[in-house]
Parts: sequence; structure tokens; C-alpha cells
Amino acid sequence: MIIDEFFDRCLERIRTKAIVVPPLDGAMRPNNLLDESEVILGGIKCPDNAIVINDELWFSSKNQLFKLNVDARSDPQLIEGFEADISCMAASPDKGIAIGLEDARLLTGRTEGQALVDLVDHEALGCPSAMTFSSDGRLLVCQGSKNIENPTDMTRDLMQHGRSGSVWTHDFATGERSCIARNLGYPYGIVALSHSDEILVSECWQHRIIKLSLQGNRKPEAVFNDIPGYPARMIELSNSGLMLCLFAPRNRLIEFVLREHEFRKQMIDTIDPAYWIAPTLKSTQNFLAPLQQGGVKVMGIHKPWAPSLSHGMMVRLDQSQSPVESYHSRANGQRHGITSCCQIGHRIFATSKGDDCIIELSMNPGGQA
Repeated sequence: MIIDEFFDRCLERIRTKAIVVPPLDGAMRPNNLLDESEVILGGIKCPDNAIVINDELWFSSKNQLFKLNVDARSDPQLIEGFEADISCMAASPDKGIAIGLEDARLLTGRTEGQALVDLVDHEALGCPSAMTFSSDGRLLVCQGSKNIENPTDMTRDLMQHGRSGSVWTHDFATGERSCIARNLGYPYGIVALSHSDEILVSECWQHRIIKLSLQGNRKPEAVFNDIPGYPARMIELSNSGLMLCLFAPRNRLIEFVLREHEFRKQMIDTIDPAYWIAPTLKSTQNFLAPLQQGGVKVMGIHKPWAPSLSHGMMVRLDQSQSPVESYHSRANGQRHGITSCCQIGHRIFATSKGDDCIIELSMNPGGQA
């Protein structure tokens, strides 16, 4: 008995050193649905933060806010430009809007016609990464990290094993602000569940979705663990399911680098971040880029199953936060860096920040959304 326990402890130490990435199987089985989806808007620089106001798609492009009528298929209308890039946005049912900027400013106001009115400037958190409104009108804001200034530097937080993210509530009626969760691994998406005081947060560096209480009176509970990618923003669908965006895949090479402290430190200190072995929105063709294991062309052909630092993926979850369908753009695809999505009627739209376009999913999730 003592010998068995001794060998079990030895085997456990070996298992903890193994680099294991969850396989893409079952509901997560790879396909080409994102590449087959229709592009409703192309050539727009870094589209992000898709929200719905008056059945129209509002989205950010760096420091500019645009509006798009998805049925008219006309050019997007510029609503407003800001001094800093837009890092996150949220819309409330009463036509209210909140905008988080990379310079740690938080703007709230109303939408009227083709403009923003009554914009109010609030003191915000550094590195705002996602936000949403609760059913009682409070604004929920994710602070990705305290160790970096803005979300564009998020891979540096990953390489430094960042766990300084937090989730905050803002009550603008009373001016009260409170923290309901701390020490998170870059919270990158947030949903306030309908008819509940519970919220869901995608914890990027921990590859999971956690459940929190709006009152902040209980510890985070993992509801979807060991995701085979880096989860970004998510939305609650009209059937009470979820649609989750993943901006990049997990990779054994990245997981290995995260364990090699000396190599990682030297890479951070001496290499341009564009060439780090780290998740990215779109794999570059520059000869200075990492080889990404087998993620190079073989006899002029880039294999779809080749390991890659970028990927396109969306996952539909049921009401128990279990995956039921997924949509992919594989290593040889184009629709990489999916960071946000929204629902208009029964249609789902997503921003491909890596491919500078907005797409409509080629199939209706679960027959109805």
C-alpha cells in the first residue's frame, strides 16, 4: 500500500509536467464554416466590439465608432471619433451606451438618430477589456489587467503570467463603484444572465468561463473549463444559450514557452512583441515570425491542421454552458481573430479583427437563435 502511494505521487509529478492541450473533438470538431460565411463588410481596420442598437450593428474600428445597416448592405456610417482607441462597448435596452477607451476613460450617454448625445466622462479603470449592462441598469466592467496600460498589450500580460484582472460594477445613479471579483487571468468577456443575479465572465489566460454573483458575495465558479483556445467576448442568445468568441487557439509551443521562465524573460526583453511565440490575431507571413512547429507551408501548401498561433473560432453553448456547436477558420483560413459578436433577429454577426471584416454566420445556430 505504501509502495503504491509512493508510485502514485511520482506519476502525479510526471503528469503535471506534461503539456496537454484539449483536442478539438465532438462539438468542437474543426470545420470551415467561418471561411464559408458571407462577408457583409470588408476592408475595415480592426473591427471590434459589436453591439446592437435599434436593430443596427454598431462596432468600433480603432478610435472610431461606426453604424451599419446589415440589410441595406451600404457603407458604414461614422458616428464619432475619439482621441484614444475604443477598447470595449455596451448597449442598454433604453438606448443607453457605454464606451471604454484605452486611455482609461469611460463614456456613457444615449443614442439618438445617428449620433451620441449627453456623453458623460467618468473616471474608469485602466485596461478595460469588456462591459455589459445588468438588468437593474448597472454597468459591469472587466479590467483585463493592472499590469498593462491598455488591451493592445495583452500578450505581455500573458507572458508575465498575469492574474491581476477584476470585475467591477458602476451604479451611475448613486455614484457607487464596487469590485465583485479579483485576481483573474485577463477577463475578456462578460454577460449578465437574464432573470438572474448571476453573471458569466470569460477568463482568457485560464481558458474558462466562470460564474459570479452580481452582489459579489461568492467565489467564482467554473462552468466551462479547459477551453482549447483563448476565450474573448460572448453574448446571451435569445434562446438563453451563449455564443462565445475565441480569438486564438491554445498551442503546445506556447504552453511550453510559458513554463520556460528564462527563455520567456529573454524573449520579452530582446524580441519585438510582433515576433513573440504567443497567441495572435493573425499569423504573419514575415520570415522573422516563429515557425510555429509545423505551421509553415509544405510543398507550397499550408495544411489546415498545421499548428498555428492564430485561428478563428466561435462556440455555441446551451443553457448549462456546455458546447453544442462550433464554427472555425483553421490554420490555412482567413477569418482569424474573432473577438466579438452580436445577434440581430435570428442572425449572428461576428467581427474578424485578424481579417479586417465583419461576417454573418453561414448557418443558423441550433435552428433558432
